[in-house]
Amino acid sequence: MNAHEIDYQIYGEEMQFVEIELDPYETVIAEAGSFMMMDQDIELATIFGDGSRQEANKSIWGKVLSAGKRLLTGESLFMTAYTHVGQGKKKVSFASPYPGKIIALDLSELGGKIVCQKDAFLCAAKGAAVGIEFSRKLGRGFFGGEGFIMQKVEGDGMAFMHAGGTVIEKELGHGEVLRVDTGCLVGFTRDVDYDIEMIKGIRNMFFGGEGLFYARLEGPGKVWIQSLPFSRLADRVLRNAKNYGGGGKGEGSILGGLGDLLDGDGW
Repeated sequence: MNAHEIDYQIYGEEMQFVEIELDPYETVIAEAGSFMMMDQDIELATIFGDGSRQEANKSIWGKVLSAGKRLLTGESLFMTAYTHVGQGKKKVSFASPYPGKIIALDLSELGGKIVCQKDAFLCAAKGAAVGIEFSRKLGRGFFGGEGFIMQKVEGDGMAFMHAGGTVIEKELGHGEVLRVDTGCLVGFTRDVDYDIEMIKGIRNMFFGGEGLFYARLEGPGKVWIQSLPFSRLADRVLRNAKNYGGGGKGEGSILGGLGDLLDGDGW
């Protein structure tokens, strides 16, 4: 194996974190902002790129280009590496950014590559290459919810994704098709054919409340679906914040905001 072999345990229900156990000189890489806690003798280092062998073999301009592409996915130019430099076994933990589930992926059993939404990657054993996946289909790029660019994780070790709400894994047979809300798609294996499809019927398109398109996934391969995309959660929070003005006495009452207005809080 090229990637470091790591042990792990996932804790929690709605707000999960993953605890990774490292042997001496093993390393795990993570996106900035996901760190939770670590034992003594684990050293933190900011690295340019993902620290994989694939990245190390590139020229300096190749590394700059690779890191620059990461900006297109909304991520930082840099990643953080956590290395155990002492004796025995030590642990480092990474937390979910919002309510949902952490998905553990053994890349060696999944064809060596996962394509996922831009903010799904959490952390991985050193040796995994984290990059971007360009869409070659215009319709998918414009209407697929993730644009032309998605994230990809390649290698043969453990990697971890995060998704909102409840996550389900679907195994698609050869030629089997699954239609999914574009925001609910988390990721899929390399052999899955991903495209977008327009919802049929003028009434459904304009009054169905589900948008104009959904994702079409055709097997063979595995697909991960989330029940609560972060964009949907944020939209609902903002909508209710506007309705209630940040909360008040009318919240939860039959009159709602009108109760605040009559009580004087709405002026």
